[in-house]
Amino acid sequence: MKSISYVLGTALLLVFTSCSSVDENKASENDNADQSRRYDQLLSEYTSQYAPLPEKAINEANPANPAKIKLGHMLYYDTRLSLTGNNSCNSCHNLKTYGVDNLATSPGDLGELGDRNSPTTLNAALHTTQFWDGRAADVEEQAGGPLLNPVEMNIPSKSFMEQRLKEIDAYVSLFAEAFPEEATPISYENIQKAIGAFERELLTPARIDSYLKGDKDALSLREKKGMLSFNLIGCNTCHNGALFGGNQFQRFGVFKPYWEATGSTNIDRGIAAITDEELDEYMFKVPTLRNVTETHPYFHDGSVKDLSTAVKIMADVQLDYQMTSEEVKNVVAFLEALKGEVPEQYQINPLASSDL
Repeated sequence: MKSISYVLGTALLLVFTSCSSVDENKASENDNADQSRRYDQLLSEYTSQYAPLPEKAINEANPANPAKIKLGHMLYYDTRLSLTGNNSCNSCHNLKTYGVDNLATSPGDLGELGDRNSPTTLNAALHTTQFWDGRAADVEEQAGGPLLNPVEMNIPSKSFMEQRLKEIDAYVSLFAEAFPEEATPISYENIQKAIGAFERELLTPARIDSYLKGDKDALSLREKKGMLSFNLIGCNTCHNGALFGGNQFQRFGVFKPYWEATGSTNIDRGIAAITDEELDEYMFKVPTLRNVTETHPYFHDGSVKDLSTAVKIMADVQLDYQMTSEEVKNVVAFLEALKGEVPEQYQINPLASSDL
């Protein structure tokens, strides 16, 4: 039998060891808290370059009302907006997968692939322009483009689309409710306005917004390290504002041809494909980084599947900077803080429970 003194000695040892472990854990927590505060101080120099996501995305030329938003929600999911009924807006901009289809390029009404990656519709209403080349001013104008595009929705004309909807009694009523002042509510312009009004509801506030509003506990220490690296490396030059992007155009491939880094098989001229101007060669709209952890694959052609790889490529070809693996991990962690939640009610296809 073990002696009493042995048992007491063992118990005391366990107590002292436990206390030591608690003290070490507390010291570690205090150290992390101190580090976190130091990073907050360092980040204060940069936070003015960003802004919390606005609560509303208002277009005074297209004032919203509940009936218009409801109609836009239905149109967004309706495959009758494509010629053969194969596609809806949600096909390429799936709201269950953060407003994208996670494909490099998307199949259209006849199965033909587009030549550019489908960007997310989430928060798109706050972008300064739409499409990779900025050819549409807002989401209302953008909504009308794919419908008439032969590779996308393949509708032959505006009048064809209007007539198709006029033959559906439920839509006759819905358009009348959404546009009560108009003698002919079903028009191509009103289709665009309804979809635009709906897309203006697709805002996804995230933890970064809480941080920018003053909640310093909203980000982890690693995320703060990543945010600092993001700024020190120079990513904030293009990815700034409330959307961390979406507000300017930049040449993709400042220090080297982008396709050498991305492995792109098709060299896209960007805006120059429209203007044929040398200064516009390889110029694209800077994408938003909100929800970027979910909107893979990346770049205008969906040529890169992995976010860490995309981050390294951007630092290399845009900033001539070779990131360390630790920097990449931290920046990717920071980008997680830009992930919000898609409004749950809009992830539901309203046509499934309607008489449409």
